[in-house]
Amino acid sequence: MGVIPNFQTVNDPNQIVTPLSVKQKFELFLRETVDPFTILSGAAGAALSQSDNDNPKYGQGSGPYAERFGAAVADITTQNFFSDAVLSSILHEDPRYFRRGPQYRFWYRLGYSLSRVVMTQTDTGKPIFNCANIGGMALGIGLSNAYYPDKSVNGNEVATRFGTSLVASALSNILPEFWPDIKQKFFHHK
Repeated sequence: MGVIPNFQTVNDPNQIVTPLSVKQKFELFLRETVDPFTILSGAAGAALSQSDNDNPKYGQGSGPYAERFGAAVADITTQNFFSDAVLSSILHEDPRYFRRGPQYRFWYRLGYSLSRVVMTQTDTGKPIFNCANIGGMALGIGLSNAYYPDKSVNGNEVATRFGTSLVASALSNILPEFWPDIKQKFFHHK
């Protein structure tokens, strides 16, 4: 619908792609981070957290909401930075999502999109464990412990944040896998 950015998807599974340079990986991170949708996501996440004083536990009111919003944007930014720019460059992993498309069956595509949370490809196209994604999540969450209030920094809370990040990463793969099909079926005008 033109609202959610889709900077990281290679839509044509048959397309021959060249590896991203380190500069291009950093540019991808920057485009993702400054997109208005990222800011709106941070605002929405902060609002959900504010509604029931969930993590980070800053309290209630406009000041704590602003702190939550800042933390949410910082969380998104640091995880993207570590995953898409730094670690993918150091480890020579491709941070893009390579869509399978309608020539594959639904369940295969769903499984594939979910698996990309932990699997990716190298810059040369070989399959590999997605160290950049998992490591970037871990580093971003570790850094967030520096600005989260003490009551939101313990083993259980950190594990919950890591699980939430895994789910968000999986959902961010499912949408670009299936949205073009949905758009074609329901919104295609002849």
